[in-house]
Amino acid sequence: MSIMSYNGGSIVAMVGKDCVAIASDLRLGNQALTIATNFEKVFPVTDRLYVGLPGLATDVVTLRERFRFRVNMYTIKEEREIEPETFAHLVSSTLYERRFGPYFVEPVIAGLEKGTNKPFIATTDLIGCLTLPKDFAVAGTASDKLFGVAEGLWEPDLEPEDLFETISQTLMNAVDRDAFSGWGAIVHLITPDQVITRTLKARMD
Repeated sequence: MSIMSYNGGSIVAMVGKDCVAIASDLRLGNQALTIATNFEKVFPVTDRLYVGLPGLATDVVTLRERFRFRVNMYTIKEEREIEPETFAHLVSSTLYERRFGPYFVEPVIAGLEKGTNKPFIATTDLIGCLTLPKDFAVAGTASDKLFGVAEGLWEPDLEPEDLFETISQTLMNAVDRDAFSGWGAIVHLITPDQVITRTLKARMD
């Protein structure tokens, strides 16, 4: 039994044409026992940047507050909003600081760069090793299934609504095959003009 899968949960992020989406399931469990069905794992960093934190629930809450503090300090010091790539390196260094007693979380970052609206996604392992994929990023207990479905469904340059449909189908089909994830999902679609958040109903068994 891995500590990473103790509370369950899965996250996927995908790149589209001038847009990006990040989605997670809503289950909080104690191994096979479901504790809550409204546990969000994706949090806003800025208006155009979100971070998903799958892993041990206590560390999810701790890191959410730590990132919020560090981003606020950056905003005060630099007098501007943090960019997605800068935030990815902030996440990486925060996790690496604690490498000998790590946080049991594997963050997924999704956002749009200011000015160019270029989509950006990144993921790290629990000691902060960065990966910068160009198509999609997955993490959590259903990551094997997410990889398989995402590779089958994702296409380059998807329009916002097509990207929403693709990421939704990817997450819903993958978590159906994983006992530690599921119980509904939440999807954040980030476009240059707005962020669209939708909650999806899924199997409840």
